[in-house]
Amino acid sequence: MQQPALPGAGRPHTPTPNPVPRHPIHRFTRSLFGQVLIALVLGTVLGLAFPEFAAKLKPLGDAFIKLIKMLIAPIVFCVVVAGICGAGELKKVGRVGVKAVVYFEIVTTIALALGILLAYVFQPGAGMNVNPASLDASAMSAYVDNAAKVASGGTVDFLLKLIPSTVIGAFSSGDVLQVLLVSVLFGCALSLIGEPGRPLVRLIDTFSQTLFKMMGFIIKLAPLGVLGAVAFTVGKYGIGSLKQLGFLVVLFYGAVVVFVAVVLGTVMRLSGFSVFKLIKYLRAELLVVLGTASSDSVLPQIMRKLEFMGIRKSVVGLVIPTGYSFNLDAFSIYLTLAAVFIAQATNTALSMADLLGILAVALVTSKGAHGIPGSAIVILAATLSAHPAIPAIGLVLVLSVDWFIGIARALGNLIGNCVATVVVAAWEKDIDRERAHAVLNGEIPAAELDEGLSAPVLDGLDGLEGGHAAPGYAPVPGKATGR
Repeated sequence: MQQPALPGAGRPHTPTPNPVPRHPIHRFTRSLFGQVLIALVLGTVLGLAFPEFAAKLKPLGDAFIKLIKMLIAPIVFCVVVAGICGAGELKKVGRVGVKAVVYFEIVTTIALALGILLAYVFQPGAGMNVNPASLDASAMSAYVDNAAKVASGGTVDFLLKLIPSTVIGAFSSGDVLQVLLVSVLFGCALSLIGEPGRPLVRLIDTFSQTLFKMMGFIIKLAPLGVLGAVAFTVGKYGIGSLKQLGFLVVLFYGAVVVFVAVVLGTVMRLSGFSVFKLIKYLRAELLVVLGTASSDSVLPQIMRKLEFMGIRKSVVGLVIPTGYSFNLDAFSIYLTLAAVFIAQATNTALSMADLLGILAVALVTSKGAHGIPGSAIVILAATLSAHPAIPAIGLVLVLSVDWFIGIARALGNLIGNCVATVVVAAWEKDIDRERAHAVLNGEIPAAELDEGLSAPVLDGLDGLEGGHAAPGYAPVPGKATGR
């Protein structure tokens, strides 16, 4: 039977005239990337011109990070539970977790080795001839107790800390790994219930949408947060504070660049993607991290953008939160680089056995970095206390530039975790490659996400592969959940 002709069939298609494009400057100032970049410049100018006033703007940055952290625990819970319920079989969830941990350990070991290699090639501490007895130990007093706990705790204590005292306690403390444990157990139980649990899955999905809408409100405050954090830092420490240990800072930044471009670039290339396109896609979030020196400030937004790329929600929900404690690539580089730097500065000779010992200890202590106040100094102190050949008092040398080094640490850690998510998803075939390439190439714009809007952009859309739902987008019947 002949089908009736569609209206307009046979006539040449007249394209709908496009709206008048906005001026590039207008588009730039309206985007989150542009606003944060402007805030960075203004914060620097304020810090240099009015240092006393700028130092008083610190609460702006602190408040922004606290607002973000307020939502991290419930968002991780919703994403992980919805992802597990949509993954189908629980064996797959376990397989993703094992592959993620294997990847973390391999890449972290490479990062630790890179720190030692660069310290020995460039000798950043050589010639300083610092006498440990002349250093002021009072500057280290705030870190000693925490360092002792980390060093003496061992693997058993670390694993026991993953278990919260109560379910509610995991959320009230904000410990991401404890929340992850509760989320995995809850998601597995809900998945095994089957059909009777569907209403609860839909409720959690709706709750997740609400949380992301709240996150959209908070993300709009990112320029103010960055302005306050940068103004305070420049006003209090000044640009000149980099001069004291400038070579170490420059070397560390160079190490992070090399690690991202060479190591992570190679890993991404083997997975069929470009790390540079991924960085461009995440540029707004990376700029926020640049201003706040905290990767926590963009964790929910990063998870959303990786899902938007076409990565299954269960993979994002497991890899990203776990990576925040187990996959600290840039932090690992810093740990060994700073340890060898202190040895060189204090004229402490290190044998090959000493270097291997530092690497082995750092491989364990680096896992406890997230969530500890002054984590970088604390974990470095714990590493040195487990290896007494290097005087721990030498940590005083790196205190003055820790904030500046912290910027590159946070950026490198975040990029490393995003790469890990893409790699594990590709390994598990849980990524819609066609969509991912389209998003990374800019063919599918993510403007709404860059502006912090959390509308369900994928709601009601089918996947890109032969009319079937793209991976991870529809665990709840009738609703796309790959948001």
